[in-house]
Amino acid sequence: MRRLSSDWFAVKLILQRGDSLGGRLVLFDALALKFRELKLRRNSHCPMCGTHRKIHRLIDYNEFCGIRGEEEPEGGLNVPEITARELKQRLDQGDDLFILDVREPHEYQICNLRGHLIPLGELPRRVHELDSSHEIVAHCRSGKRSAEAVDFLRKAGFRKTYNLRGGILSWSTEVDPSFPRY
Repeated sequence: MRRLSSDWFAVKLILQRGDSLGGRLVLFDALALKFRELKLRRNSHCPMCGTHRKIHRLIDYNEFCGIRGEEEPEGGLNVPEITARELKQRLDQGDDLFILDVREPHEYQICNLRGHLIPLGELPRRVHELDSSHEIVAHCRSGKRSAEAVDFLRKAGFRKTYNLRGGILSWSTEVDPSFPRY
């Protein structure tokens, strides 16, 4: 059985050979090994392709869904940091560390270090949930938000606070490669 690639279809369209799938949708049922072809009709009321278009360009999907891009720690914040390897070593030794996750709940669901979740935006009103006598390691996805959290906590009088350098991405790279990256 020959494998069909998208390159083959592109060449076919460029050379204008054979039939295109314009106005048609092909469905393949792998379980029954059957193909089905549906004819598509243009919807004249469609805001994207109708006669009176209201949408003229695609949205920024990441922005629309609230997906953060790659974050870089701000150079202006000078906060104490701990590396992922150092954190892993301290946890393995049984050190009493309070892991503070300052990401959003949907990020926590993707992967977490079993830390206490307080999103950065909620930290000022929930700071009373933290004990300043404990060592606190704050983390986020890449280290930017957690650096802001550590800066806030230090200004609020917390002295034993650290930022996980590189965030949960560094944990995935340096400690546990099976840890999801997003």
